[in-house]
Amino acid sequence: MTLLEQMTELARQAKAASRLLAGLSTVEKNKALLAMADALEREAVALKEANARDLETGRQLGLSAAMLDRLRLDDKRIAAMARGLREVAALPDPVGRVLDDRTRPNGLRLQKVSVPIGVVVIIYESRPNVTADAASLCFKSGNATILRGGKEALHSNRLIAETMVRAGRAALGGRFPEHAIQVVPTPDREAIPALLSLTQYVDLCMPRGGEGLIRAVAECSKVPVIKHYKGVCHVYVDREADPDMAEAIVLNAKCQRPAVCNAMETLLVDRPLAASFLPRIARRLAEKHVQLRVDETAAAILNAAASEPKADIRPATEQDWFTEYNDYILNVRVVEGVEAAVAHINHYGSAHSDSIVSRDEAVARRFLAGVDSAAVYWNASTRFTDGGEFGMGAEIGISTDKVGARGPMGLEELTSYKWLGFGSGQVRE
Repeated sequence: MTLLEQMTELARQAKAASRLLAGLSTVEKNKALLAMADALEREAVALKEANARDLETGRQLGLSAAMLDRLRLDDKRIAAMARGLREVAALPDPVGRVLDDRTRPNGLRLQKVSVPIGVVVIIYESRPNVTADAASLCFKSGNATILRGGKEALHSNRLIAETMVRAGRAALGGRFPEHAIQVVPTPDREAIPALLSLTQYVDLCMPRGGEGLIRAVAECSKVPVIKHYKGVCHVYVDREADPDMAEAIVLNAKCQRPAVCNAMETLLVDRPLAASFLPRIARRLAEKHVQLRVDETAAAILNAAASEPKADIRPATEQDWFTEYNDYILNVRVVEGVEAAVAHINHYGSAHSDSIVSRDEAVARRFLAGVDSAAVYWNASTRFTDGGEFGMGAEIGISTDKVGARGPMGLEELTSYKWLGFGSGQVRE
């Protein structure tokens, strides 16, 4: 069997499963998810054994200590996967919601109702817990899923999926579509373009990982791709900002978890506040060992300030303003008011998450309306762009696209809709 034939069979099976999934009740889906959670905990020993093989592969591939840690499954992480499935089971069913209900003058009643998307391909790197997260969210929203993790996690991913399928089958018997959750069985890179060429079977692709992976997937795919390339997030401290609030927000947005996509990469400070605020925040950032890449105005202010600990200050290049560091590095620029801040963000940003700190509501409203990003905040950290923090219970990723889902993608974002028409013999004149 050729690679294309293999991927076609995988996708065909998923499409057939998606038809059956769409007919499952909320009670049935939740029963299966709870059984899957129990099974993951029961299979902890086998999961750790499969993961040990993957860790050895990772070491042979030369993965860093941080990447090996992301790959590792231990009792705590297996318990967290199971807990995640139970949380998804507790969430409202996103399928069957009536989004619109209208009756036309001729008596024809029209309802807009949420439905599953169909077959969703998830492509991700390293962390095997994503297998359980993605599969459970797709299952609850009535979608069949095809999972492609990194080759270093193949044994873990396969066993997680197999465990979930076995548990679902045991819980629902013949009502459970056995191909509802599948893992691409080969590490061959050419499997992805082959799979994503099958527009008659695959409805959507969601890549999760670094910018290189996401761009490669988007460029080769013939099916729609929901994505975010990177998170170049900003905090703008306005002249009317409360300095204590601004300090807390800046430190949280940059330093709480600098390697995530909603961490701040550029700090913008309004000129009237810069002379007092920049030395203050630079001291706090220096305590966290954050390197600052600054424009000329910020450099002059900081170099003139006698402060300890002394910040690591370097001149910012043009490319720096576009860069997602995922590290303790922060760009700093002094701007002339909110309009300049908005212009900077819309030019250099990635349409992910941006924030203004200000006591002036009129200025804040201009910022909220003007910044073209998936999430825009007033007096809050960018770190809140997350499905759990938004009250979604879980998320399958963040989208910076403007058509379809945008921002954290929870269960509702994994549905489409269709129109139902209820008539009594109406014909169009």
